[in-house]
Amino acid sequence: MSGALTRGSFGAADAAPLLPRAQQLAALGTVLCLYRPQHGGELSGWAQASCAESQAGVDSDGLRESLAFFDENGRCCWRLFLLPDSDFLAWDRLLACLPAREEVEPATGVGERLWRKLAGRLLGEQWRACVLMLHVLPSAARQPVLAASLATLSPLGASIARRIVEAEGAEESAVFDDCCCARSALAARNIRARSAGSGGGEIPLIKLNPREKT
Repeated sequence: MSGALTRGSFGAADAAPLLPRAQQLAALGTVLCLYRPQHGGELSGWAQASCAESQAGVDSDGLRESLAFFDENGRCCWRLFLLPDSDFLAWDRLLACLPAREEVEPATGVGERLWRKLAGRLLGEQWRACVLMLHVLPSAARQPVLAASLATLSPLGASIARRIVEAEGAEESAVFDDCCCARSALAARNIRARSAGSGGGEIPLIKLNPREKT
């Protein structure tokens, strides 16, 4: 999928603006997240989102499902992918609340993937991928705060995540293997996050309610 996608690319411009609640996202468990580092951290896309839709496509590995989030200009700013490690029941419940779009699978040859990465860098639209466990933090405000921590994957989940990242022309920001080395790297990063005062490796959302402007 191109980094310059808009809602109009999927014919969803007339769909009612819908956005999942933080609690619905937290129920998904472990997901593959694609975000734009030039716009901020792993949750910056959620802070910018004004609507979302579910997308499904078939590639050589079978069905691939994702959630695409769009900003007020209709540009795709955040994506979450279903993995074997995700909560399938929570995913299906969420999809029932969102407009759906069938994804047209683009070419995924080596040349195509390299071109996507190069184009993304030149245009400042490069996607970066990480594996997150989403959750909510208590808040005195009307809306809870969405947060995330880094997560490890099963061997099958790691394999599928890597294939998605390659097909999307994104860059990995963390190791996708569920092994002792990956766990050690994850633990070290969480320790650094705690030392920096981010709360146990959590990545806090910068806005309580993406529908409201600060």
